[in-house]
Amino acid sequence: MLQMRDAAQRLWRFIQTPRGRKLFRYTMSSVISTVVSFGVLTLVYGVFRWWTEVPSTLFANVVATVPSYYLNRNWAWGQSGRSHVWSEMVPFWAASVTGIVLSMGSAAIARNISIDHHLHHLVATALVDGANLGTFAVLWVVKYLVFNRLFRSPSPLVVDEELVEAA
Repeated sequence: MLQMRDAAQRLWRFIQTPRGRKLFRYTMSSVISTVVSFGVLTLVYGVFRWWTEVPSTLFANVVATVPSYYLNRNWAWGQSGRSHVWSEMVPFWAASVTGIVLSMGSAAIARNISIDHHLHHLVATALVDGANLGTFAVLWVVKYLVFNRLFRSPSPLVVDEELVEAA
C-alpha cells in the first residue's frame, strides 16, 4: 500500500512539471478524440448502419481528427496563431491518415472475423470499435514523440530538473 501511495505521489509531482502537464494534456486530447471517434463509429456503423465498417471507420476517424488537431496544437503544446502548413498540419495529417488507413484495415479484419464466426451485429460493432481503438493505441506513443518535436514550446524544457523533481 505504501508503494502505491509513493507511486501516486511521484506521478502527481510529475504531472505538475511542464513535461507532465504536456503529456497529461496530450493524453486527454487523445481520450477526447477517441470518444468522438467511438461515438461516430458506433452511430454510423452500429446504430444507423449507413455504411460498412471501412467507410464508417474512415468517416469516424476523419471527424475525430479535426478536434484532435486543435486540442493537441492549442492545449497540449500551447501553440496559438496561424497553423504552419508544412511544419504542423502536413505532418499531423500524415500521421493521422496513416492511423486511419491502418484502422480501416483492422476494421475490415474485425468484420471478416465477425462474418466467419457468424457474430451478432452488436458484437461485430464492438469488435470493429476494438480494432479501431487497438490500432490507435499502438500509434499513440509514436504520434506523441513526433508531435512533441513539431510543436516545440517557445522556451525549452529543462528535462533533468523535471526528472529530479518527479523522482
